[in-house]
Amino acid sequence: MSEPTGKYSIPMPRDIAEAATARSGPSRLSAYVAVARQIERENLNELIQVAEAEHGPVTDGEIQARPMRMTRPCTRRR
Repeated sequence: MSEPTGKYSIPMPRDIAEAATARSGPSRLSAYVAVARQIERENLNELIQVAEAEHGPVTDGEIQARPMRMTRPCTRRR
């Protein structure tokens, strides 16, 4: 059995609220509890699709090489 629900008001950036409303519809905005992360994932997936369409999919070798590059210490000068 589900718990009773309550109505809450939370502040959020306007661009996030508009994007969430566009994706879910104005009456289902509450379905976007994790709004920012969901939108970021969707935007990232769209970016990946565009990049793969232009450059082809990422190879297994590229995937294996990436963690090595990310774990090296940063040597940038500030």
